[in-house]
Amino acid sequence: MNTRHLQRPQPHWDWRAAGNFVCGGAGSGLAFFGAVCATEVLRVPLVLAGMGLVGLGLFFVWLEIGRPLRAPNVLVHLRTSWMSREALAAVVLFALGLGLVLGMHWRAWPTALTALVFLYCQARILGAARGIPAWRHPLTVPLLVLTGLTEGLALLWLLGAWARPSLLLALPLAALVLARAGLWRLWRVRLGQDAPLPALRAIDAQAPVLLWAGTAAPLAALALAALTGSLPLLQATLLAAAGLLAAFAGGWFKFTLVTRTGYQQGFSLPRMPVRGVPRTALVKE
Repeated sequence: MNTRHLQRPQPHWDWRAAGNFVCGGAGSGLAFFGAVCATEVLRVPLVLAGMGLVGLGLFFVWLEIGRPLRAPNVLVHLRTSWMSREALAAVVLFALGLGLVLGMHWRAWPTALTALVFLYCQARILGAARGIPAWRHPLTVPLLVLTGLTEGLALLWLLGAWARPSLLLALPLAALVLARAGLWRLWRVRLGQDAPLPALRAIDAQAPVLLWAGTAAPLAALALAALTGSLPLLQATLLAAAGLLAAFAGGWFKFTLVTRTGYQQGFSLPRMPVRGVPRTALVKE
């Protein structure tokens, strides 16, 4: 029996949970690229901005907790909970990032690695939701990780384009934008096999934002920026616009994923019981 039309949305995660994925994913991506790719002038403000976004995302989670004073208890389930691992990764990220900001340059790569660990743990939170088809799909976790990295590099251009970093960083941004669009398309096609119809409609409704505003427009802006080297102000504006569009599209996708596609698994009866027919006969069929 096909029960995709009978599935109901999960009632617990709202805009506050979505805010954690939007801000935390983008912030960890920004902290990663700020630590390893930014110039000395940009490293401190970019890493601080990344940690600030991660902290803002965790603040949204804190708003959602029924008993906020018991928030430290999230760290006691490290063996079983990806949310606990995300929280621990955030603590380590703040410690390493603060040292990097204070001038301990050897912490750059550990900070970047911890930011990746945080991003992965956050993505696995949705992947562990076995009762929600749109979240549990095997491609959801790599798509969220790739989206966070794309947002991080996009925010680097949005915040640092005025300092004129090397245009070579525009090539990785273009590659990440294209890879995100390609993986999203593959995820959407495979998700159509068992995801509920309302979730698919919500995903399709935000598709133009991701594909046009978040892919085609940033690529066009990056191409124009490469041709306007003699006009620094115009070039910086185009690079910042590309970063803004790519980051906004990723955030809108994650907001839609958390708040509008969380339809729970309905009951499923692959074989109807028939009186007088042995169970083995039904299995063989």
